[in-house]
Amino acid sequence: VLKSHGQDHMVGNKLSKADIHLVELLYYVEELDSSLLANFPLLKGLKTKVSNLPAVKKFLQPGSQRKPLGTEKTLEQARKIFKF
Repeated sequence: VLKSHGQDHMVGNKLSKADIHLVELLYYVEELDSSLLANFPLLKGLKTKVSNLPAVKKFLQPGSQRKPLGTEKTLEQARKIFKF
């Protein structure tokens, strides 16, 4: 979607829930296998952009109450979505 419409966010050109949820998924995917996003610079850029928002940055600090890692099933679903 980012590539096809040339915008900085998933919906239009402003932050939305879609961006937040996608970035959350990207964190899980990277925690399971850090190499999966290597060929996706637009996704990595979105992740960086969202991660640097003050509220998100604070949430990502050590000790925050993030959800536990996904399972192998989650990783397999991510591989299917990103066609690995």
